[in-house]
Amino acid sequence: MKRLILATQFLTRLPLPPVMADEADFAACMRWFPAVGLIVGAVVAGAAWAGAWIDAWTGALAGVVAWVWITGALHLDGLADMADASGAAHKDRARLLAVLADPHVGSFGVVAVVMQLMAKLVLLHAVAVQHGLAAVVLVPFAARIGPLVWARWMVPLHAGLGARFAGAIRRRDLALWAGALLLAACWHPALLVAVPAIALWGRWLATRIGGISGDGHGAGIEWNEAALLLALCVEARLWS
Repeated sequence: MKRLILATQFLTRLPLPPVMADEADFAACMRWFPAVGLIVGAVVAGAAWAGAWIDAWTGALAGVVAWVWITGALHLDGLADMADASGAAHKDRARLLAVLADPHVGSFGVVAVVMQLMAKLVLLHAVAVQHGLAAVVLVPFAARIGPLVWARWMVPLHAGLGARFAGAIRRRDLALWAGALLLAACWHPALLVAVPAIALWGRWLATRIGGISGDGHGAGIEWNEAALLLALCVEARLWS
């Protein structure tokens, strides 16, 4: 439970009691990221349900606001940093690392965050109307399987957050969450889009960035969530 609490404290803004932990505990808390995704999904779905009392678009807006609030915009920050770095690097690795280390947000980052929020607003509205909000609960869960895969198989980009998670994920952790994803896919097969989405993001990072970092994990979660929302929309159209 200690590592689940650590993972929840790291990924959300929920008030939780402090726990005594060392570096090994912090690294191992990544194993609980998908479980924290269920908490995030429940909060987003609850906010969207409450906002839908007015209308569906208000519900979608409430869901996106809740999404940003509960995560503290942590993953959006990673998305902004990755967009700035990849846009400004021009195949210069030293410049890429320098931009990643810069706390300021540039034009590439602003555009990426605005487009991501717009995409989530529109797609969340569509998913809520087509599927109902139960499907929304599963999106953050499936998206957070990605960091486990990237941490196990990708080289850390630098001595930062990504390096702290390196080596913490075991084969049985991946098998456990893969099984949970397959079970969830019995209700919504579109959730299996997480598999190619995770692979594509890892491939892009390896070829364009050269490794995984905390920003890479955060941006990848945002990519996964958008891809999964879109997949759920396509699933609903195919079944209608």
